[in-house]
Amino acid sequence: MNNVKLSKYEQNIEDSISEYNSVSSKKRERIENIIKKAVEKKNISLRVNNQDLNLLKVRAEREGIPYQTLISSILHKFVTEQLVDQKNILKSIQLLKSSS
Repeated sequence: MNNVKLSKYEQNIEDSISEYNSVSSKKRERIENIIKKAVEKKNISLRVNNQDLNLLKVRAEREGIPYQTLISSILHKFVTEQLVDQKNILKSIQLLKSSS
């Protein structure tokens, strides 16, 4: 048996699996094509300052990932509004502490 720990959401799906209906093979193919296009990667050319590129490579090496993967991750986090500014977080914490 697999010792995978499911989240509550995943467990709920697992528990109610018998309530779901299968989709037609045609609809499944359309869904799979949509997913495939969503995760498809494109090659781009990008001009980056040499110093910034060197710093990215150093950071990527510390993280143990290729620098292109690091750049892609940063871009993804930025466009999905998951990239946070550490200085703003520290300012917010200081404001919260001072208002307490």
